[in-house]
Amino acid sequence: MKNTFRILFSLLIVTSIISCQKEEGTIYDVLDYETGAVLRTLSVDNALYNSSEPTSAFVVTVEEQDEKDGGLLESVDIYVSLRDLTPDNGTAVAVDKFVKSFDASYFTTSPVGLPMATLSATYAESFGALGLPASDVQPGDLFQMELRLNLTDGRTFGKSSAAGIITGGFFASPFSYNALITCSPQPGDYTVDMHDSYGDGWQTNTGNGGDGIRVNIDGTIVVVAMCSPYGGSNVGSDCDPAQGLCVTGDYYDATDIVTIPAGTASATWNFPGDNYGEISFEVYGPGGEELYVGAQGETAPGLLPITLCAQ
Repeated sequence: MKNTFRILFSLLIVTSIISCQKEEGTIYDVLDYETGAVLRTLSVDNALYNSSEPTSAFVVTVEEQDEKDGGLLESVDIYVSLRDLTPDNGTAVAVDKFVKSFDASYFTTSPVGLPMATLSATYAESFGALGLPASDVQPGDLFQMELRLNLTDGRTFGKSSAAGIITGGFFASPFSYNALITCSPQPGDYTVDMHDSYGDGWQTNTGNGGDGIRVNIDGTIVVVAMCSPYGGSNVGSDCDPAQGLCVTGDYYDATDIVTIPAGTASATWNFPGDNYGEISFEVYGPGGEELYVGAQGETAPGLLPITLCAQ
């Protein structure tokens, strides 16, 4: 019995020593860090590139913070990579191409006393940095814009050095942003065929109706939605017949038209989501061109890659 006690006591001592050597848990991961720097996102002012307008720009406003409250800021560089989402013209690759740099003198002082600036890069600047022929970049592709923060002590921080704890939440410092490439759209009537496999209309971002597809035509919002019989219990829902923003078929199928006027500079389509995985839809251009097929339950919330460029 005494031998057993000695063994247990020895194990407790060893365990105690090991525990003192290394604490585990999120709080210790937070405290166990090398002091660095962040670029906190204050606002993404524009994340759409219009390939028909070389001066259209990606614009983001950021605030810099380092261990000396901005005293180490030297410059911020913008890099671009191409994410080719239009394989019909082949798959082009261009990664980490330098676009431009903003010196510390470009920054002003934020309300909390830290360096702040609105940074931008035009389509012409970003496309030129890729070094690709125009045929390799099409509307529907993405430019991935990365900010790299250079400090006066020689260190650089960017997407690869950003831990998960600073990419979201208060710091909101992802260093990387997606910019969708669009174009000036062909004018005319665009047909949207909507379906619901359960036969109770669209339930998008809520269980009772929800929002419809929102088409932003030069700042004017046009709503496309399939009505739901439950809309009345969700006041303000785009899919509520009482709102007059949706069309009613038999709650399985419905069709609506979006008219894009001549001279429109930009038209973007935003899908709110699919609450129960029952929604599908197709979008056709003025000449019957199939522009997008959203298979049942497979369309994620966000911008839709719907493009038909004006001639």
